[in-house]
Amino acid sequence: MNIPEFGTAADVQTLGAGVVKRPTRLADGRELIYYDDPDTTLGPERGIDVREASVRPATATMRRDVLTGDWISVAAARQNRAFLPPAELDPLAPQTPTNPSEIPSRYDVAVFENKSPSFGPALTPTADDAPQGLDDLAAPGLGRTRTSVGRCEVVCFSPEHEGSFGTQTRTRARTVIEAWADRTAFLSTLPGVEQVFPFENRGEAIGVTLAHPHGQIYSYPYITPRTTALLASIEREGSDLFERILDFERASDRVILSGEHWTAFVPFAARWPLEVHLLPHRHVPDLAETTDAERDELAPLYLRLLRGLDALYDSPTPYIAAWHQAPVHVGRDAVRLHLQLTSPRRAVDKLKFLAGSESAMGAWIGDVPPESAAARLRDAVASIPEVLA
Repeated sequence: MNIPEFGTAADVQTLGAGVVKRPTRLADGRELIYYDDPDTTLGPERGIDVREASVRPATATMRRDVLTGDWISVAAARQNRAFLPPAELDPLAPQTPTNPSEIPSRYDVAVFENKSPSFGPALTPTADDAPQGLDDLAAPGLGRTRTSVGRCEVVCFSPEHEGSFGTQTRTRARTVIEAWADRTAFLSTLPGVEQVFPFENRGEAIGVTLAHPHGQIYSYPYITPRTTALLASIEREGSDLFERILDFERASDRVILSGEHWTAFVPFAARWPLEVHLLPHRHVPDLAETTDAERDELAPLYLRLLRGLDALYDSPTPYIAAWHQAPVHVGRDAVRLHLQLTSPRRAVDKLKFLAGSESAMGAWIGDVPPESAAARLRDAVASIPEVLA
């Protein structure tokens, strides 16, 4: 049996807001990091992973779509991931004698390498047929493949079986934000990683396969199509694009809520029935570059936004919360960190499906005027009391 050692005292770090970082390893060598709340009731010791070490799936392969230039990762091992398991077999809950889950100990927030990732675990220096930079990925030709180098991580917001980011306390939300920032900083240093993307999928209508409150972080070996298009827009519109967007939206009737450091609004050309963008007031390329003050304000503001989304209806609203960050090596002076929160829910019992025009042609048709959506969301958020704890 391969039993990893827990991280030494020298590995323990105190981060912003008093969050404590405790790294260790799982039985198969994957990295696991505990992030303790500043007011944690947990002791410094953590259990070790006593499972038999298993062989990790081979790193997936990417194929280039010559019609669009996009790279598609074919990760067949993901077919075997857990699908809506019962609470007693939750793979993100702390391990018990009857539940050999992914996390050995009780925790506040935990981050670990995905066992069956879309990208990685191989990195550029050691992987055969790894991408050789952005120019290599942009080169023409039919039948081009590369190894899907990178890293995919799971971020567990809580040891509880059910919930989401919006159900966490203010303190816990701040711990998760600190973990996102810490992981963004680390993952951006990995060889071959070009962009880091934290996100949360919430609700079975989105395709969520685990009820456990969690998100993920993808570290891509390329710049994603969405960000590639954004870089082209910045080239066309000017490097101050995000500053002008923020001024434009803050002067509109689409603002949902605003603080000293952040503003949330329904964008002028929203695609989804429910769509909110959240921008920092100053230029920062990613979460790692935010200040303690910005993170402190983000925790309660983001919680109010998510709870307001749920206040629209009598049942929780499915959503995708996508943190768009600047690429690791290019565009960092122009691409501003921003959250894109989207939901397909267009009525209490109706969802927007991406049919012919959207799916086949990328030509969107909005169902709800952005100003109408903003008014409803603004009222819903206003009904949520200030998040004090």
